[in-house]
Amino acid sequence: MGKDVIPPDSIEPINLREALEERYLAYALSTIMHRALPDARDGLKPVHRRILHGMRLLRLDPRAAFKKSAKIVGDVMGNFHPHSDQAIYDALARLAQDFAVRYPLIEGQGNFGNVDGDNPAAMRYTEARLTEVARLLLEGIDEDAVDFRPTYDDSDTEPVVLPGAFPNLLANGASGIAVGMATNIPPHNAAELCDAALHLIKSPNARVETLVGYIPGPDLPTGGVIVEDPANIVDAYRTGRGGFRVRARWSVEQQARGAYVVVVSEIPYQVPKARLIEKIAELMEAKRLSLVGDIRDESAEDIRVVIEPRSRTVDATLMMESLFKLTDLETRVSLNLNILSGGRVPKVMGLAEALTEWLAHRREVLIRRSNHRLGQIEHRLEVLDGYLIAFLNIDEVIRIVRNEDEPKPVLMETFALSDVQAEAILNMRLRSLRRLEEVEIKGEHAKLTKKRKGLKALLKSEAKQWAAVADEIKAVRKAFGPDTALGKRRTTFAEAPAADIEEAMLEATVEREPITVVVSEKGWIRALKGKAKSDTKDLSFKADDGLKFAFPAETTDKIIVASTGGKFFTLGADKLPGGRGHGEPIRVLVDMDAADDTVAVFAHDPERKLLVVSTDGRGFVVPEAEVLANTRKGKQVMTVSGGEEMRLCVSAAGDTVAVLGENRKLLVFPLDQVPEMTRGKGVRLQRYKDGGVADARVFHAVDGLSWQDSSGRTFNRSMADIKVWIGDRAQAGRLRPDGFPRSNRFGTPTIG
Repeated sequence: MGKDVIPPDSIEPINLREALEERYLAYALSTIMHRALPDARDGLKPVHRRILHGMRLLRLDPRAAFKKSAKIVGDVMGNFHPHSDQAIYDALARLAQDFAVRYPLIEGQGNFGNVDGDNPAAMRYTEARLTEVARLLLEGIDEDAVDFRPTYDDSDTEPVVLPGAFPNLLANGASGIAVGMATNIPPHNAAELCDAALHLIKSPNARVETLVGYIPGPDLPTGGVIVEDPANIVDAYRTGRGGFRVRARWSVEQQARGAYVVVVSEIPYQVPKARLIEKIAELMEAKRLSLVGDIRDESAEDIRVVIEPRSRTVDATLMMESLFKLTDLETRVSLNLNILSGGRVPKVMGLAEALTEWLAHRREVLIRRSNHRLGQIEHRLEVLDGYLIAFLNIDEVIRIVRNEDEPKPVLMETFALSDVQAEAILNMRLRSLRRLEEVEIKGEHAKLTKKRKGLKALLKSEAKQWAAVADEIKAVRKAFGPDTALGKRRTTFAEAPAADIEEAMLEATVEREPITVVVSEKGWIRALKGKAKSDTKDLSFKADDGLKFAFPAETTDKIIVASTGGKFFTLGADKLPGGRGHGEPIRVLVDMDAADDTVAVFAHDPERKLLVVSTDGRGFVVPEAEVLANTRKGKQVMTVSGGEEMRLCVSAAGDTVAVLGENRKLLVFPLDQVPEMTRGKGVRLQRYKDGGVADARVFHAVDGLSWQDSSGRTFNRSMADIKVWIGDRAQAGRLRPDGFPRSNRFGTPTIG
């Protein structure tokens, strides 16, 4: 016969979009809940939880003998986690790496990788067992502390969550990428987490600032130094999103004849040491680390990376700042507290909410374990009551057992015993009939009765429950306190580098020399050695071109270029073309629009303020530190539209503004009427019926207003002399004074 033919009536058409949405949603939910995000209660993903549960069933307790990792992986894969054996082994190996996990859950024997980034040995070569931390996570799992669910093939059961007596979520952290969301939680110090949790038990509505007093920041396995602003740390813990700048720990070792080397003893978290050194060597070869002379790795068990300066005169701090800026000796550890609340709902939590969820879980575990113990005690007391009845009536019990065909119902009827008691009596050994056994039973009965009373009191009182949870947390804190080898804080804190460190770095890497920056009318820029402006008279320019700006600077300066489009661009003075030729167009060095022209070019002074004015007479004051651009695209400072342009950029050093319109009208008014902004269109400085602004300057009222004529002569007028031109911002002004230059310009430098 031929191939089977599918009957047409058995084919059911479905909407492709609906089918894809349904299947993708199922995949997304599976990834979020069963793979990528940790549970807020025990801080584990399913694969980690199954590994620990599988190792518990193999009795790999902290003091047990090691077993092959291949055996563990095989059991976990076959019984609980039907995925790749390599994926399970990778997860197992990471839990054993003390440089990746702050409090390892697995103790490994063999090669489990190293901080250089080398992979662990194959699973057939390594062995493993649980650590004390893992034991705490599993503690009480046999006492009905948590729910169990069927495994993937319904052949067994697995825990939905672990009891989690250790604050594993924040102590060991987690990272993962799901569908449409991700998580990244850096490790923290367990003792600090316990202190914060104990405070939350006393004050459930504690402010995040108070909790940060207990938990100042992450405590990373590889140590390092956190240089993040404390305000940013508080904000990160409040919102559950943020980051921390982490730097390598370094020290200076003095050598012979005044020389020194820098020794790096701790590197940032999750940075492979071998790749880090390789990157530094590549930058040195590319001459981007001009302060570094050599680097070598002298690490054994501890990290020891030796960095030699170019010369003994190089400042160690500046050399390390250049390394921090260009290499992974400084990294950013992000915080994204996106976790599964109650094991079901993905949610970004703050620090307080994450700790509260763990505390609520610990209380639930306490109640469930207490109920389980109470049930066991009541069962034992019931049996002991039956034993006491048997001892008091031993002869009759023996007679019934010897003579009756079915002694159990007769015993139950004769002595009013329960089924449990009658079964226990019938299973009693002959050696238990001695007189001493009766005394022991009465003693055990009294002891268990006292325990039952205590458990019932605990289950009735929420205050006693929280007190018991607090006692458990105190025990964990004692085991992992700051005076223990594992619990001692490894990551410390330091202030962020000073704002002027980059300028000092530039001065250290660039030889400081005087130059004269020359800009032509067509926008060509070059740098002449020396500061003599007289040299500019002999400069040659291209045809139909001439001098526009010339000013002294130094090779360590930043050169600011302001354009008619309202953008500011930043150039390094040391990178300007030399003065032998005509230079290069500024448009080649920055991404200036073709329709824009240069308004001003000057050496950057971070302490100075600038007055920017558009063609329609609008303007504002901007701090010069705010106009620095980090990219070729520049920084938009003044917003211009509708054919308007930025016309002027002058120094705002003074207390009074003089604005001159193309209509030859002058207006003088106080500078404090002009707002200080970092970006915008500004406010009206002078009003015009026709034309726009021609020139402006800022001056000190006590010095008076000055200008220069075409011959270079300077004229000065006091505030009394220009009284009629003094008014308020946005007025039209009056025709300029007699003797004012015909050029309708003040004739003074734009910036200076």
